Amino acid sequence: MLRFSRSKIIATLAVILIGLSLAVPSFFPADSRKSFMASLPSWFPSWIVPTRAIVLGLDLQGGSQLLLEVDQNELVASQAKGLRDDVRRILQQESVRADGGIALQPRGVQVRIADASARAKVMPKLRELAQPISNALVGQTGARTLDITEQPDGLIRLTLTDAGITDRTRRAVSQGIEVIRRRLDSTGTTEPSIQQQGSDRILVQVPGEQNPERLEKLLGSTAKLEFRMLSDSASGDVDLLPSRDEKGAKVPVERRIMADGGDLTDAQPAFDQQSHEPMVSFKFNLKGAQRFGQATAENVGRRMAIVLDNEVVSAPVIRTAITGGSGQITGNFSVQQANDLSVLLRAGALPAKFTVVERRVVGPGLGRDSIEAGKMATLVAAALVIAFMFATYGTFGFIANIALIVHVGLILGLMSVLEATMTLPGIAGIVLTIGTAVDSNVLIYERMREEARAGRSLISALQAGFDRAFATIIDSNSTMAIAALILFFLGSGPVKGFAVVFILGILTTVITAVTLTRMMIAVWYNTFRPKALPF
Repeated sequence: MLRFSRSKIIATLAVILIGLSLAVPSFFPADSRKSFMASLPSWFPSWIVPTRAIVLGLDLQGGSQLLLEVDQNELVASQAKGLRDDVRRILQQESVRADGGIALQPRGVQVRIADASARAKVMPKLRELAQPISNALVGQTGARTLDITEQPDGLIRLTLTDAGITDRTRRAVSQGIEVIRRRLDSTGTTEPSIQQQGSDRILVQVPGEQNPERLEKLLGSTAKLEFRMLSDSASGDVDLLPSRDEKGAKVPVERRIMADGGDLTDAQPAFDQQSHEPMVSFKFNLKGAQRFGQATAENVGRRMAIVLDNEVVSAPVIRTAITGGSGQITGNFSVQQANDLSVLLRAGALPAKFTVVERRVVGPGLGRDSIEAGKMATLVAAALVIAFMFATYGTFGFIANIALIVHVGLILGLMSVLEATMTLPGIAGIVLTIGTAVDSNVLIYERMREEARAGRSLISALQAGFDRAFATIIDSNSTMAIAALILFFLGSGPVKGFAVVFILGILTTVITAVTLTRMMIAVWYNTFRPKALPF
């Protein structure tokens, strides 16, 4: 154990030096890091210099927090409209005419078909709309999305069930989390925290964001984009929607959707070459391009309404068929509005309307106080552990303390290269790992002491201390790793921050408490040739 190959020594020292160098940028402000990189000569390879740093969480650097809630009324209304469209499609496919049209109800639709034979044709198709729901999700047996009733006079009612609304809300929250994540990633925000709260709420925390109004607008917008045709008449199968071009005046828009934002593949801010005003250019996928091209070819000379969240943002005249699968959206946008709209369209529409029920701004001052308190706690913990180890194990305690310092440095280095988020619980994790990091040294040293008392020579006691304690070290760290992984995968927010730090601490234990400690003890033995343990 007292001799190491040159390759093993070089590899161990290289890993330690690289790990410690990765932690250095985290001790300097972002402006200083950028200035340093800018000062390097152009021929200098920038990849040599570590630039990544630990990302501070909301509780340490401040930022914005929003609590979003699914608008249940809007969700039910949207489901009812979708159900109306499905019923209309079925009637058209079966060539059946409804007496009096399809009427919207608070939680569904109703349609009257007096002809019994026609009613018999469509009822099987209508019953297929009532999809079963997984019992595990709603806790009911045989739960379905719809209740369908048929009366002797031909009146058919399709009503959304409570289980169906609950299931749709659950899916809306799950989809909303992914859409919100894509929106925040498109803005370049670092490490946002997005968590489900209860059955119908989403908690969003964005460190460093001090403009909650823009964040609220970005996340609260449904961004449902539709391409419809303007109608010449305000009656019939049309919707009256406010128009941005006409300063809020309502214009009739056909309910039939020619194309929608679900078929977009890209959206980018741009400038109109003639007016030089901001606009948004977009591209469709193959399916969307075909639908858009067919719609424009069939309606040359008419005005197409570009509808965003039930507002007509633009209504250009179709001069010719647009078959290239791309187009532009204009609407008196500012540069910021064009940028935000392109982000919304790229990320996709929210599956339902979300309202902001709570908005909170955390100032950076509280974060600085937390960081200072965390530094103090870390220094006090480190000082007490160092003093205890030195007093108990003498020279070997000094060796353990060096390994402890390297251990903490490697944790910070790994967090920097991973750009992991440091939160207040993460600082608590570092304080805890300071105490647990020396456990492996204690196991090794106590095993050495037992072997020496049993009459073994010093060299044999040193060897046995490492060899026989190694299995115990692996077992103890494995159990802690399992607990930390459970916290990471089942926990959320601050719990995950704590788990990440603790997992990284366990991973570095083998390098510091076993390999590095063994090398330093070998140097001590070969230098001083002692006859007994120093404790």
